[in-house]
Amino acid sequence: MATRAQDQELVANAVDEYGITPDEANDAEIMDWREGHRIIPAFGWHPWFSHQMFDEAEYDDATSLSSEQNVAHYQSVLNPRSEDETFLRSLPEPRPFGHFLGQTRSYLERYPLALVGEIGLDRSFRIPEAWLPAQVEGRDGALTPGGREGRKLSPYRVSMDHQRKVLLAQLHLAGEMQRAVSVHGVQAHGIVYETLAETWKGYERRVPSKKERKKQEAAVKVNAEPAPNAEADPETSPSSGPKPYPPRICLHSFSGPAETLKQYTAPSVPCEIFFSFSTTINSWSDSGDGKVEAAARAVPDERIVVESDLHTAGENMDSHLEDIARMLCKVKGWELEDGVKRLGKNWRSFVFGRH
Repeated sequence: MATRAQDQELVANAVDEYGITPDEANDAEIMDWREGHRIIPAFGWHPWFSHQMFDEAEYDDATSLSSEQNVAHYQSVLNPRSEDETFLRSLPEPRPFGHFLGQTRSYLERYPLALVGEIGLDRSFRIPEAWLPAQVEGRDGALTPGGREGRKLSPYRVSMDHQRKVLLAQLHLAGEMQRAVSVHGVQAHGIVYETLAETWKGYERRVPSKKERKKQEAAVKVNAEPAPNAEADPETSPSSGPKPYPPRICLHSFSGPAETLKQYTAPSVPCEIFFSFSTTINSWSDSGDGKVEAAARAVPDERIVVESDLHTAGENMDSHLEDIARMLCKVKGWELEDGVKRLGKNWRSFVFGRH
């Protein structure tokens, strides 16, 4: 899953070597995923790096910025506004939205199973300080450039307006290409929902009133015909072509309270929302009755999935996935074998859109 400028092509290289094909995906339910370390890629720009993009429309459609414009850009998107030009000039040269979106579109066309992610909103993270000479000399060359790598954090955060602009552009692209999306949200549950809901505004499924449902039920009894289903409306069906919203969204390592789930699972929402949990990020209680457990219990059984949230594959990742699978089976009251099958089916539904 890509996050920034430096790892987009790395993800592409990995899927060239280890990715599954659309034909193989047709047998995903019976395929041995251990053979060949099969992967499905995702391309996106994480909110931690959203400041590294600029909107060409704000600079007369420029595809690159001058040194002075770079400083002005970072001053406009960072909070609080920085007057430290040494720090601002140490930040990466920002890229235009159009370049990144064009690159992502190209990857999605090249890899028809690819997802969009990891994208989202984050109120808590801060931009790392500039590299010190000793840190540059001592950095681990095996690590993908662009990360924090132990640097101290500056006092600056990316403005929520700018993060939303980057997120919305990627959500619209996912809708156009009809790809599932992995969404990151930290200390931003309300604005994450508002941003997602903005993409499907005007496309909500029509929910029959109680009176209409009674009429439908009566018609079924008289005519022995299936009741009309709001989800079958061609104007709102995810299968009826490009939309401004993605067909499926996963809120990864979901940390919101249980009561917020209803807004995502309401019958009027035209896309499928999944919720993933991990033992790496989510704070599970010792007593088993904490906030995370309550949220997991409230998630519809067919919309819950697992993740490791680790950046390296192997036994450690497998161990984390086993731990979270066991945890969710316990919380949901599922037998382990049945629960693992459910979770696998849910994952395939999210990734491939099959039920």
